[in-house]
Amino acid sequence: MVITVHRDLFGTGRLIKAADLSLGPAACRYTSLNAAENTVIFAAGLHECGSTLQMTPDSLVYSTSLNYNPTPASNPVILRTNPAVIPIECHYPRKDNVSSKAIKPTWVPFSSTLSAEERLDFSLHLMNDDWSAERPSNGFQLGEVMHIQADVHTGNHVALRLFVDSCVATLSPDRDSSPRYAVIDFNGCLVDGRSDDTTSAFLSPRPRQDTLQFMVDVFRFAGDARNLIYITCHLKVTAAEQAPDPLNKACSFNKAGNIWSPVEGIRDICRCCETGNCAVLGGQSGRGSPLDRWSGRRFQRDVASRHGEPLVREAEADVVVGPMIILDTDQGSRDLSVAQMEAEKAASEGFSSTAGLISVAAAMALAFITLGILVYRRCSHSSV
Repeated sequence: MVITVHRDLFGTGRLIKAADLSLGPAACRYTSLNAAENTVIFAAGLHECGSTLQMTPDSLVYSTSLNYNPTPASNPVILRTNPAVIPIECHYPRKDNVSSKAIKPTWVPFSSTLSAEERLDFSLHLMNDDWSAERPSNGFQLGEVMHIQADVHTGNHVALRLFVDSCVATLSPDRDSSPRYAVIDFNGCLVDGRSDDTTSAFLSPRPRQDTLQFMVDVFRFAGDARNLIYITCHLKVTAAEQAPDPLNKACSFNKAGNIWSPVEGIRDICRCCETGNCAVLGGQSGRGSPLDRWSGRRFQRDVASRHGEPLVREAEADVVVGPMIILDTDQGSRDLSVAQMEAEKAASEGFSSTAGLISVAAAMALAFITLGILVYRRCSHSSV
């Protein structure tokens, strides 16, 4: 702390002697004088000169005092001023970095640890063809392309990079239901683009570190009359400064060069997309938090609740988008309306036990009915 005291301490125009001032119970002496401004300067560490430390829910409070003990002037019998004790407190927030100098620590900064324990908000959206806004309709025809955007809202977190670890298409929001089709697999390989008749790929470069976009050629499940699909994606984040690796990547298959290519990072991280052994190459036998290696400790789940909502502190989550209604190119708008009504019925029946998590609006007079895109989150249950 640095304390500057004007020698006209009482505002009477009578200057006190610098030697009569001291700091704290240890009576530390002043460090310098400014004759031009008639000031006395004390400089001491927060823990020096007998200061005390108190902790409140929000602050660290260092307390000390500036002491004035006048000594007799020319006549040792009399004094013209009284002693004084001026309390001094320095308050520092407990939820922030505190440093007197700019340093680059070799340990994980406090702000990194604090931010990592806050909640991340993952989302998945259907976008229009130029990625400028969300798509107003969830009806598709075979031959079209779905533009899907994954985002994570990082709030005050340190910089994070988002990855789509896997995506699976199903006929219901249950990713483990059957039939199921893998769109993205092996820790970020867009395997749908490996098929001869598709152009599915990640968009490169990505617009932001916390956003990842990819395109998927429209498809439907053969032999199913419902003509709808849900896509469930497992999203995760790493520190933006961490280089992509076989476990954290976004790889598309380049048919022209017959090779897998990453959105960022070296090409070798995508080699496992062909063999499917990315977890082995990444040194991971099971699913763990992608931030484990960065933070030096496993991110834990806080099982407490606030206002009835779990306080989930995870670096990954499962997110669902759908239902998407898929029609053949020769089917008309009437069939689309019928399919959307069937999707509405199927969705409402499928979620009747979950207190109405889906809300579908239908207008039968319209040729194309705009349905709200259901996006819900199911946080992963990774081991801690």
